[in-house]
Amino acid sequence: MVTPYQKERCIAYIREKRPEISYAKVCRVMGRSRTSKYYKKRMPEKDEKLREAITSILGTSRLGRKKVIVKVRKKYPGYGSSQIRRVYQKYGFSLYKRMKRKRFDNPANPISVPMERNDEWAMDFMSDALARGSRFRTLNIVDQYNRKCLGIDARTSMPSRAVIHFLERMIEKHGKPKGIRTDNGPEFTSGLFQDWLDKNNIEWVKIQKGKPQQNAIIERFNKTYREDVLDANLFFSLQDVKDLTERWIEDYNYERPHEALDFKTPSEYEAA
Repeated sequence: MVTPYQKERCIAYIREKRPEISYAKVCRVMGRSRTSKYYKKRMPEKDEKLREAITSILGTSRLGRKKVIVKVRKKYPGYGSSQIRRVYQKYGFSLYKRMKRKRFDNPANPISVPMERNDEWAMDFMSDALARGSRFRTLNIVDQYNRKCLGIDARTSMPSRAVIHFLERMIEKHGKPKGIRTDNGPEFTSGLFQDWLDKNNIEWVKIQKGKPQQNAIIERFNKTYREDVLDANLFFSLQDVKDLTERWIEDYNYERPHEALDFKTPSEYEAA
């Protein structure tokens, strides 16, 4: 099938190579109407007034198509929505739309309760602020077997090196886990942290992006820590955070009963 555009190109080629042949004869051979040569599109002339109207409405502001249509129709009621939309898009008035970066997700990794201690730890970050407004972060580590809080590190900055240093202290104190469950934060996906895991033969149990329920035990722990410590106290220094957190961890592990542990404390459940 030959399109009208292709016919036009063929006619132009023949006229260029054989100018003695009349245009009417070439059109007759190609099966193309002669009026196509003399027809002048009126659409650009019709669009010019509307284009000027849109330009005057926009000025220096950045308005989307829907708002432009409403404002143009208020000032120029003779124009229809479809007409305004066509001109708005045709002449480049559309706002720039940032393309979404494709995210490669991890496979589903539902949580399961281990059958022995140090089988799988869970880690997550939290953030808060001192009374003077300075931000700080905490790194919380929990053994998922008995819900025991292994430690909480509070710092103003928590890069991968600080995460590794704190983990090494916890391993020296509690033993090495077989795996560590985390989200996909940059501290955990960094090459430095991944190399450390490989070197120590520790499995990285990563959850899906946007699925915090797959790390439910540490998320539930974070809620308790938030309510009992971070939201309940006013801190004037980072040392205040550390001192109060240490006292709270002692109570959490040895005094506070856990419904998931049949109302035993983590230390009692571990000893049973």
